[in-house]
Amino acid sequence: MSKVSPSGSPHAPLAIVSRGDTTESVHYGSVAVVDAEGRLLFSAGDPEFLTTTRSALKPLQALPLVAGGGIERFGFSMPQVALLCASHSGEPRHVEAVSDMLSRIGCVPEQLLCGVHPPLHYAANDELPPTGAKFSTLHHNCSGKHTGMLAYCRQCSLPLEVYVAVDHPLQQAIRTAVAHLTGVAERELVCVVDGCSAPNYAVPLSRLAYAYARLAGEREDACYGTAPATLAQAMRTHPEMVSGERRNDLTLMRAGRGGWVTKVGAEGVQALGVRDKGWGIAIKVVDGNARGLHPATVAVLDQLGLLGEAQRTELSAWREPTLRNYRGIVTGKVSPVVDLRASG
Repeated sequence: MSKVSPSGSPHAPLAIVSRGDTTESVHYGSVAVVDAEGRLLFSAGDPEFLTTTRSALKPLQALPLVAGGGIERFGFSMPQVALLCASHSGEPRHVEAVSDMLSRIGCVPEQLLCGVHPPLHYAANDELPPTGAKFSTLHHNCSGKHTGMLAYCRQCSLPLEVYVAVDHPLQQAIRTAVAHLTGVAERELVCVVDGCSAPNYAVPLSRLAYAYARLAGEREDACYGTAPATLAQAMRTHPEMVSGERRNDLTLMRAGRGGWVTKVGAEGVQALGVRDKGWGIAIKVVDGNARGLHPATVAVLDQLGLLGEAQRTELSAWREPTLRNYRGIVTGKVSPVVDLRASG
């Protein structure tokens, strides 16, 4: 049973926000670390907390396309395969690659049902979009995932117009893949609508970790063959396509030296698979704030013995970011306080 914090929550403190020498805020959450058989190894808070997976689900959503031979049929490059799993920044390389993918499957940007928002690279670089700038669905961080969904529809001669409908055969195939990789029965998957309008699923945090343990491993899957390994390899090899410069997924996978596959999700979710250990890690900050998520993620990796000195240096700004006011004066910092406990 989860230990209840003083706040009455089953979650544990993951990070504190200080102003001067005073603790101003506390980010609570939970962590689950499992092995490739799904056994819980380490945890903090409530490792069975029902968690909406958000963009951490993207590699699983790409499984039906890849397992069905979609990469070969449409001639997608490995950077484009990584884009299937991406929350990309809308950098020129991302937009150009998605545009090429759409051309290969005979579709146009207007058929993407993800919506439109300013490219994430502006926020990552503390910039504002130029006045009057126009953006399209190509700039949406989920446009690679949605292009993969359209590709599956082309591959299987399915209707394109309603591909995000929960009863569409594509979404049913994705639901089956999610159930398989997480080990959660289809009838127990909690379906929600993601920010990009596609169906998404909530699963216990430990089951999200289990999916990433399986994704990161190099075993051939009984149902999806080499597809999980192919997606993980594309993400590890081309992390710049999974997110973008100055963003956490790119930074983490570079620090992992090809051994980690990771994906952030909205509302304080991070999932990470460690290839040589066969481990999956899932973290949820319950207030949904990435401000607490990133320090906790780095601290978890360190407590698990996964960071060397060079990696600690590379990730130091993510582990304990400095807070400044609008004049640039340092006012405080965010510090991880996560405390992993071994199970058993």
